[in-house]
Amino acid sequence: MPSSKSERPLYSLVIPIFNEEAVLPVLLRRLDALLAKLDGPAEVIIVDDGSRDTGSIVAAARARDDSRYRYLALSRNFGHQIAITAGMDAARGQAVVIMDADLQDPPEVVLDLVAKWREGYEIVYARRLSREGETWFKLWTARLFYRALRFMTAVDIPENVGDFRLVDRKAVDAFRAMPERDRFVRGMFGWMGFRQTAVTFHRAPRLAGQTAYGWSKMVRLAFDGIVSFSDAPLRLALWLGSIVSLGALLFGAWVVWESLHQGQFVAGWASTVVLLSLLSGVNLLMTGIVGLYVGRIHAEVKNRPLYVVGRSVGFDEDVAAASDHAAAPSGPRRAVPALRLAP
Repeated sequence: MPSSKSERPLYSLVIPIFNEEAVLPVLLRRLDALLAKLDGPAEVIIVDDGSRDTGSIVAAARARDDSRYRYLALSRNFGHQIAITAGMDAARGQAVVIMDADLQDPPEVVLDLVAKWREGYEIVYARRLSREGETWFKLWTARLFYRALRFMTAVDIPENVGDFRLVDRKAVDAFRAMPERDRFVRGMFGWMGFRQTAVTFHRAPRLAGQTAYGWSKMVRLAFDGIVSFSDAPLRLALWLGSIVSLGALLFGAWVVWESLHQGQFVAGWASTVVLLSLLSGVNLLMTGIVGLYVGRIHAEVKNRPLYVVGRSVGFDEDVAAASDHAAAPSGPRRAVPALRLAP
């Protein structure tokens, strides 16, 4: 039976959506079946990350008709990782489950996550045994990324694990205390520690529609993961600059030696052009890497909210609590405290 909105749920399911109208009806049916099997009251928080299709209408209607569902629409597309954060800010449950809407993360696996949580684990992540429907190139690049990240950082991020996981309230509160703007959610949970374990599953192909997570977003997420948890690019730039500078110094010494002992300067524009191009390229590379970190510092010191809530359905209208992450959807043009909807 649907629970009252005032009843604090034991479980919260956070599901970000972006143009998922094709899969949403099937997702809602499978979520209804899952909610009936859970051993406690639950809520489903659908976070609309700026969808431009009819999925927002379907999700908002479900939140109006069923007290177990809540709908949170961001004012624009802020990105998948920010949408997850918005849902976790709004979640009230003692156990919060993060899952995608495309049904590649099967809702039925949540029961296995809950079973491990009942054993005392604070974070239970879902590891993919297989990834049907994905190209060998995507699988190879993903494996390469996680190995590189493990090599460059001290954060233990398991391979073949996405954002599909269950997080205990203790870990949720720790996550919400982390204020960084450029987010790599699975890395943040890995950094926290706590007792963690895995549940395995076979990842199905996308049920319908097209993925909104293209190569550009995947590359950006990879950069966020590396830059957020490692200073290896800066150290690489330092060593590369040192090696090239040493090479240029040795080449200059050889030129002086030739000019003193052979009585003539070494002729040739080619070598000069090559050296200048090489040194200029290395300089630009190092400047770009440093600029990447400086740009992130600039984004942090502006202290803007992570997201802006456009509208919400299914939340208690008369209750608002302070949040470090969200901004109110409207108000005068002045500095105001960030707000989130909460019970």
